[in-house]
Amino acid sequence: MAELQPGDKVQAHYKTGKYIGEIMEDRGHAYLVKVLAVLKHPQQGDLHNPGKTENVFFHERKALAHNEKANISKSSLSEHDGEIPNYQDSLREALDKLKQKLAAKDDEFSEKAQHQLAELEKRYFK
Repeated sequence: MAELQPGDKVQAHYKTGKYIGEIMEDRGHAYLVKVLAVLKHPQQGDLHNPGKTENVFFHERKALAHNEKANISKSSLSEHDGEIPNYQDSLREALDKLKQKLAAKDDEFSEKAQHQLAELEKRYFK
């Protein structure tokens, strides 16, 4: 695969989320990527203790915003050659998928994560 260049559309894994974006700048070890759509909403909770709720800080993790720019390591990117969905529609779909996944489980972690997603949803779609 040829090296990615500024202007290329990419799929980017960033923390526990996945996005479609556009490369803005090559920064050596990483690219500066502008977010265009959300493919996977970030997981909630403590990333170092997944699934745990006791004695951990349960983080709320928002998706990167439309047109937000993030430094993303080159190894976390792949070329994107498909359609680019509307940001709000993609955010709604990614959020709904994560909510469905959590709803299928009956445990304290899933319940806490669902509560955080409900709060995020209010802010995302006000």
